[in-house]
Amino acid sequence: MPKVSAAYKAARRDEIIDAALRCVQRDGYRGTSMAAVIAESGLSAGAIYGHFAGKQEILVAVAERVLAGRQADLEAARVDGQPLSPAALVSALVGGMRLEKATRVIPQVWAEAAVDPEIAEIAGRIFLRVHRLLRTELAAWAAAEPGRVDGDPGAWADLVVPAVIAAVPGFLVQRAILPQFDEDAFIAALPLVYRG
Repeated sequence: MPKVSAAYKAARRDEIIDAALRCVQRDGYRGTSMAAVIAESGLSAGAIYGHFAGKQEILVAVAERVLAGRQADLEAARVDGQPLSPAALVSALVGGMRLEKATRVIPQVWAEAAVDPEIAEIAGRIFLRVHRLLRTELAAWAAAEPGRVDGDPGAWADLVVPAVIAAVPGFLVQRAILPQFDEDAFIAALPLVYRG
């Protein structure tokens, strides 16, 4: 039996994740079953279960993909390796979410987290990772800009990270429910609201 390459396995995982995203966008998280993901993907049940034990594992994989994308956005936004200002950071974060395939799914997961302790635990773990990522970036910026921040850069970063994170749900919810939502205006306003 020929050996399957890591690239092939990764491509197959992405194919399954994309199928699951289409299902959730169409039927909602709660209305999406593994059978629906199998049908949507066109793959066998064995192929799906060889990668994911269930919906929650796919959810984690989606979150991992989104987080990796935002990390790449932040790295790409840095100029000469310098830490991003709060304004540049939140603009890169929201700008990246604008192109993310999962943006219509993420608010559904948050809603599910409010009533499902297992989903809440998964979402909590992801939020902690996002918090650490943003805290690291903001603390580095504060340390590099001592005249712009009072006190300890790490303590300052801990204080402002929740406000930075809040821009993403604000963007996603308005985008999902307001037909006339002006994404460009929202992104243009971010530097006016956030320092730097």
